[in-house]
Amino acid sequence: MKTVYLAFGSNLGDRTENIMFAVCSLKEKEIELLDISNLYESEPYGVVDQPAFLNCVGKFRYYGTPESLLDITMEVEKKLYRKRERRWGPRTIDIDILLFGTTGYKSDRLTIPHYDMKNRSFVLIPLLEIAPNILEPGTGIPYREYLKDMSGNDLKLAKSSEAFLKELKIACTVSPLKGGYYG
Repeated sequence: MKTVYLAFGSNLGDRTENIMFAVCSLKEKEIELLDISNLYESEPYGVVDQPAFLNCVGKFRYYGTPESLLDITMEVEKKLYRKRERRWGPRTIDIDILLFGTTGYKSDRLTIPHYDMKNRSFVLIPLLEIAPNILEPGTGIPYREYLKDMSGNDLKLAKSSEAFLKELKIACTVSPLKGGYYG
């Protein structure tokens, strides 16, 4: 069993519903949600001519490998009609594997810790809400150290984690993969 941290982002359609569908879909795959951050609205990163994003970070319990987790997250993105037309472009959902246990991992398909997470306030702020003392694998540097050089002023609280968890509990009682929750 590993504790994994996943980042969620959406800027197309009903952004909150997209993130809820993703989390519920992970539950269907026996990836157990342990905690989730507040939902934040943020300006686009990289490509700025697109709608604002909703972002959050979840802490999960997972029993498989990093590669199998990547396969599952990509399957969930596909179910939400994620199209990869341009890097950092608009998307219904983006699920990034930030951390997988306390060690790093690298393959042709995946790098953990996520290669750019320490430069993104919309990842670090929600991550530190649910894991305030988390350390970067390999270096032991507390992730809060990276946040010191960022403003974070571009984030706006969209929904508290308590309110979001209540919505998730209701949404996940109807199976998203069996046509109940997401149509």
